[in-house]
Amino acid sequence: MSEPVWNKFLTERDKAVFEAAGYGTRGGFGKRPALLVVDVNYAFCGDKSEPILESIKRWRNSCGEEAWPAIAAIKSLIDKAHEKGVPVIYTTGVRREDNWDSGSWSWKNNRSKERPTVPVSNRDGNQIVDEIAPSPQDIVILKQKPSGFFGTNMSSYLTLLGCDSVIVTGTTTSGCVRATVLDAFSLNYHVALAEEGCFDRSQASHAINLCDMNAKYADVVKTAEVLDFFDSLSAGMFDLPKGTSPRPAAVA
Repeated sequence: MSEPVWNKFLTERDKAVFEAAGYGTRGGFGKRPALLVVDVNYAFCGDKSEPILESIKRWRNSCGEEAWPAIAAIKSLIDKAHEKGVPVIYTTGVRREDNWDSGSWSWKNNRSKERPTVPVSNRDGNQIVDEIAPSPQDIVILKQKPSGFFGTNMSSYLTLLGCDSVIVTGTTTSGCVRATVLDAFSLNYHVALAEEGCFDRSQASHAINLCDMNAKYADVVKTAEVLDFFDSLSAGMFDLPKGTSPRPAAVA
């Protein structure tokens, strides 16, 4: 088994402390999970796979090419969740046209008010990428702060679904993913993260935040293990939204 991605960033003292203090025990998946897909939109992924320093010229929050292998892993989880009838809940951002409601987001980034200096795709940055676009039975939650729980209906929807646990994927590992994990933990959900389905613009932040969450708040597991867990579930456990399929285009 390969060693955790964060091991190369830890000192021997760090590893000894975690072991001696008892951190990192497996918490388990729970019995009624929802799959959370956090902010996998064009603002954080760019509109194509390219080196991050190129991507952020057009999409200042982009994680660059790190996003695209993760999108493939997330798609495999979404497909399996659909097959088994497991709830899939997406989050993405929402803003006024004048960006007034950006609020504190503008305080820590000196590019927050700039106009693009090179042509930008006609994609809305908050649009979830086409490769994993929500299906009619999926739930999309719009948010304005890092956590998928803060100021949203996430908790009430999980209660309506009877969920006791969440499998978290998405971006950024150190930001919105971590904030969502901590709130889920604080609300006493079992929490797991699919390692290959999480990504960040900083390699070190990605690894260390996975380490910290695995130590105290969640189980960081391989995507293959989550797929096996979904396979073990009975189909039809949840009363999901029926959704509405798109109307067929009119034929002239």
